[in-house]
Amino acid sequence: MGAVALSHNPASAQLLAVAMTIPSAPLPEPTEAESTDAELAGVEPAGSPSPEPEIEGTSRTNALLGGATENVVVRERDRRVVAGVAAAVVLSLIVFAITRGGSAATDLGTNAGGSVTTIATSLNTEGFGERSGNDPPGTDGTEPSGSTSIFVPGSLLEPSSTLPAAVGLGPGSPTTRGPTLPSTTRPAPATTAPAPRPQRGRVIAADAPAVQFGTNVYGNIGPDNANPATADHRSLVYVPHEVSGTTMVIDPVTKQVIDTFTSGAESQHVVPSFDMTKLYAVSGQGGRITPIDPVTGKPEAAIPARDAYNLYFTPDGAEAIIVAEGAQRLDFVDAQTFEPHSSVQTQCYGLNHLDYSADFSYFLATCEFEGAIIKFDMASRRVIAKMKIDMTPSGRIPRRGFSMPQDIRLSSDGSVFFVADLQSDGLYLIDGDSLRQVGFLPAGVGTHSLYPSRDGKRMYVINRGTGIIGGPPHGAGSVSVLDPYRREIIEDWPIPGGGSPDMGNVTWDGSELWLGGRYDSEVYVFDLVWGGLKDRIPVGTNPHGLTVWPQPGRFSLGHTGNTR
Repeated sequence: MGAVALSHNPASAQLLAVAMTIPSAPLPEPTEAESTDAELAGVEPAGSPSPEPEIEGTSRTNALLGGATENVVVRERDRRVVAGVAAAVVLSLIVFAITRGGSAATDLGTNAGGSVTTIATSLNTEGFGERSGNDPPGTDGTEPSGSTSIFVPGSLLEPSSTLPAAVGLGPGSPTTRGPTLPSTTRPAPATTAPAPRPQRGRVIAADAPAVQFGTNVYGNIGPDNANPATADHRSLVYVPHEVSGTTMVIDPVTKQVIDTFTSGAESQHVVPSFDMTKLYAVSGQGGRITPIDPVTGKPEAAIPARDAYNLYFTPDGAEAIIVAEGAQRLDFVDAQTFEPHSSVQTQCYGLNHLDYSADFSYFLATCEFEGAIIKFDMASRRVIAKMKIDMTPSGRIPRRGFSMPQDIRLSSDGSVFFVADLQSDGLYLIDGDSLRQVGFLPAGVGTHSLYPSRDGKRMYVINRGTGIIGGPPHGAGSVSVLDPYRREIIEDWPIPGGGSPDMGNVTWDGSELWLGGRYDSEVYVFDLVWGGLKDRIPVGTNPHGLTVWPQPGRFSLGHTGNTR
């Protein structure tokens, strides 16, 4: 009877075969540090099993019974008894499989049109993510140790899916392991397959704007395009500090701090003026903006300003735009005297960073504390549209129920905007004309800002190493290199020992990238020729939006040097 049932019920045979291949060793438990990091980052650890107590002097065999797990403890002294029991168990399995009519195989995904997909789990569950043809340094695209296998219904794996082969979905997939049991406790009977965890990979919508290979909006920011106003400016790096309300000045050659001056409570960013004749240290809580003479590197008399978190300029250079983040307001003032002209209430909670379209007719701004983006029309001086970011493509679970968009920059070809998102660990692609989300690129942990190279052919994506505002220090900080024309991350440069790179900019000649280490009291210098971290410079607490000066370009649109 049993032999006949096995020959005519492939599901039953497969069930027994799978049960025999399940490893007897328990799944590794996450360390306390891993669990803590995942909790702080607001991301559920992928595939974390429930711990099972060890049984001294025994070995364990796990038998799969229609999605439930039975633990059969085999004691050495009772081998003869167990042999008889084992025969009875095998017979019970056969009868059980016949009774269920193959539904056990369906639970395993073998008859559900699905597949077993391997998702790499990094140290703190917030790794670089999987990307097509570009594995993080030190990997070869194979499944790393500590990976977790999860079931994905076949309906999610469309032939046109952009998920990369590196995650085990494409040709030559490295996925070779058998099914891994997610838990050693008996689950409640299930009537349907479990819902899959969100998948993470490079996603480009079919109707995304086409890449404009002949366009480079950053074609005039190279060293051959110097603004004459910068000819006699000192080569210095200005580092504002939130806690001390001071700005430190670093000599980029000696890498030494050579000066410190007061710039106001919560000094946030140092911003080049539109005509590049001045620098401004912006104070979020000090009620002031401090001008800096770039010829001497010394501060000048402070200018009163309300809630100044960031500073930008209109494309004609006539007005400065003070980003009053806490008040959700944009204040338009005279670019030279800072005399107030008008204010616009944006209803954008956590008004953060902005960038202009290629034709300067509008700009997009990020709303950090509601996971949204607004579109501001320059002709009418009003907000004309608003959209919420959909985090689904990121595969991340938001800590507060929404994404946290940070910096935003126009792509080199001018076709889309790249939005760095702290909770999503990557970049969203936004079609500015229609204000639609048209893609997602996985980057590093706590993706925060991005800067174009001096030729515009690369963009440097800054990953702060944590999705938590305020720390912790020594996070998985890194810089990812983006090819804006391929819309793909091509390299990753981690910070050895961890760090928290934030805002900064590229040197005049394009050889170095300087960044404030927000939660580690240091400044990072990345080598853009050879790639990777080059120097670490100790500074004060909470260094934020530093700027490297001078920079090439025709004019500055603000922030730490958004030149065009």
